[in-house]
This record gives sequence, C-alpha cells and structure tokens, in this order.
Amino acid sequence: MSDQKSKPNRLVEILGGEYGMLAVLLALCALFTLLTIGKQSAEGEPGGEQLAAEILSEFGSAAMVLIAARDTEVDRAFGDSLEEKLEAAGATIVARVHGGPSDYRAKLEALETPIDAIAVSPRLLSMPVFIPFEGEGKIAKRLLAPTERTGSTFLSADNLRNIASQIAVIAILAIGMTMVIITAGIDLSVGSLIALSAVVSTFLIQRMGGAEDAGTSALIIASILGIIVCAAVGSFTGWMVSGFCVPPFIATLAMMQVVRGGAYKIADNQTISDVPASYQWLGNGLTMGIPNCVILMVALYVLAHFVMSKTRLGRYIYATGGNPEAARLSGVSPKQIKLIVYTIAGALAGLGGVVLASQLQSGAGRYGETYELKVIAAVVVGGTSLFGGRGKIFGTLIGAFIIAVIENGMNLKRLGSETQMIVLGTVILLAVLLERIRSGEWKSATGG
Repeated sequence: MSDQKSKPNRLVEILGGEYGMLAVLLALCALFTLLTIGKQSAEGEPGGEQLAAEILSEFGSAAMVLIAARDTEVDRAFGDSLEEKLEAAGATIVARVHGGPSDYRAKLEALETPIDAIAVSPRLLSMPVFIPFEGEGKIAKRLLAPTERTGSTFLSADNLRNIASQIAVIAILAIGMTMVIITAGIDLSVGSLIALSAVVSTFLIQRMGGAEDAGTSALIIASILGIIVCAAVGSFTGWMVSGFCVPPFIATLAMMQVVRGGAYKIADNQTISDVPASYQWLGNGLTMGIPNCVILMVALYVLAHFVMSKTRLGRYIYATGGNPEAARLSGVSPKQIKLIVYTIAGALAGLGGVVLASQLQSGAGRYGETYELKVIAAVVVGGTSLFGGRGKIFGTLIGAFIIAVIENGMNLKRLGSETQMIVLGTVILLAVLLERIRSGEWKSATGG
C-alpha cells in the first residue's frame, strides 16, 4: 500500500525537478511541431534560390522573367536572390517590382515584349492582379512561386532563432530573479528597470552624437552607464529590504512605480530612436548564424551556474533563503547577501534593457511592461521555490524556454493576447502547486 501511495509523489517529484521540466519542454516542442504542420513555401533568400532553379529547369537560360514581390525586407531578399541566380545563368529579368497591386498591374501593362514567367513571392501567388490578360500578345506562360512543401512552422530555422532571441532578455533577468527568490525575496521592479536602462542608454547615445556621430566607444559607455544606474537602483532596493526590513513585495512594488515614472520623465514621454544602426549588433547581430544576445545569455548562465554551485557566495545565498537565522549563527550576514543579490538583479535587468534597446534600436518608458510576470514565471516553472532555499540556474533557463515556447506556439496558432494571459497565469499557479506538493509542505500547512 505504501508503494502505491509513493508512486504519485514520485511522479510529482520527477516533474517538479530540473529534468522533469526538460521533459515538459520537449513535450511542448513536439506538441507545437505537430499543431503547426502544413503546406509551406520558402520565403526570403532560400525561396529565391529555389524558384530560380525551378525556372531554369523549365525554361532554360533564355527565360524572360518578371519578378514581383511585396515591399518588405523578406521579399526584397527573395527578389535579390532570384535575380542574382537567374542573371548568373543567362536569363533575362524583364522587370522587377516591389509594391502594391496597382504597381504590379502598371508594370504588366507597360510591358512591350512577351515573357515566359511571372516569378512572385509566396504571399502574392493568389492575388488576382496577376491573372494574364487576353489578346495582348504578352501573356506569361506560367505564374510561379516557390514550391510548397509539407513542414512545421514551429521547427523552421527562422522561428527557432526568433524564440531564442525573444527569450534572451527574459532569461537574462531571470538569473537575478532566481538569486532573489532563493533568498525568499521577490523583485517586481525588473520590468521598469528594463525601461530605465533602455532610456538612459539611448538618451546618452543621443547626447554623444546620436545616429550620425556616436561611435563604438560612445555606445559602450552609454550601455555601461545604463547598467550601473539600474545596479544602483537594485542596491537601494536591497538596502531597504535588508537594512529596514521592508517586505520585498512592498519595496519592489514601490520601486517599480518610481523607476517607470523616471524612465518616462527622462524620455519626456517619447521614444528615443536617434541611435546608430551599429547599436543593433548586440540585440540583432549574428555570430556564425547564432544571435549575439543568445551567446551572451548562454555565457551568463554558465557563469551564474558556477557562482551558485561552486562559490561561497552561492552557498550563502542558499543558506540565507533556507534558514536565515541558522545562516547568521554560522557567520553569514543575511543582510549583506540580500543587498548583493538585489544589486545583481538590478544590474542584470539593466543589461536586459540594453539588449532590448539594441533589438528595437530605441528606448522608451513603456519598455518592459509585464516582463516581471514572465520572469517570475520562468523562475518558478524552472523549479525555484517561492519560499526560498531551493532552485537551480539551469532549471530557470529551461523554465524561460518553456514560457517562450508556449507564447510562440500560441502566436503561431493565432491565439489572442487575452488567451495567452490566462495560460501564463495558469502555468505559474500549476508550477507553484507542483513545487508545494513535491516539497510536502502543503500537508503541514493544512494539518494533513
């Protein structure tokens, strides 16, 4: 009988652990892979290369082609790739147009020679503007777009790269939040600190030359100062919590409002976008095909894992959250540890703000709204106890990806923001319940 009773508890323990959450992540990936299987056409540069091969195969190097696509970055890449491949093989590009239906129709009517094919991007294939017109002697033999293939939208390289890039900011903030929560604290100000860092950094870049004159050194200095300002705010919050015993919820709730208001004040309720294009290097740049912000995120998690598992500071953080009185009697200063972790959380929130400003190439007081909820969700889903003393850094990373995959999957299925809010709140509640059941503390709380 005891063995039978222990099986559910064992299952809960496995699911609540780091490896259990990894299994949940893989299961979610498999689910959204199946839910997003359908007919797909290659877009952008790969689509252009594929369509060029099909045109040359059907019409040969003497093909006369008109290229039509939308006026977007993806479709321009499609047109560039298609034109380059066709011209390299000897084909003739009669015309190329990016725009709306009237632009395409005007170009078709202006043609003076027959064409073999109208090469269009996937999104334009069904537009009636491309129906060949009768009796004018210039009817295209074929209307061609990249061949559709069955595949999963979720598993596309672009989508996986987007998931990693979008979660980078939340995952970076979640490192500091994990440390804070392990000490039995909470930090509701991290979303506002994102805005403060983004605004301070872009404001300083604007003052140091803006988009035209700000050099690399100006970008680095401005970013570092943005991080330092947020670290100072985190340090002040830690001082309030540790020095004056202000409840973390109240202290950080107050700072959330103060910091958000300060960010709006500095930006004068505007979006600061006078920054050079090179500022995007951290947020949108790639190194060997991997987003730079993802490389930064991974490096920070490796460093944080080392600190939490191999250093004295990490042991003190766990001790402070597990039993602060015992830690104090052992020579650890819980007040000093709390001051340190809130400072680290502030600095990492500042770094997250710099990354977000780099991704959006601007700064504004509205940045980071509701991020505190997503960050806390990532930490809790990753197995860190809201009651302190337990948690793992890599578990938090898994939790961050779980949140990202859920959001991305719902976006791909075109679910509304209200549905996503319900799901995210439910995920947090289930994660907390799972942790309480796994720890067995719910029994003592209910007298069971």
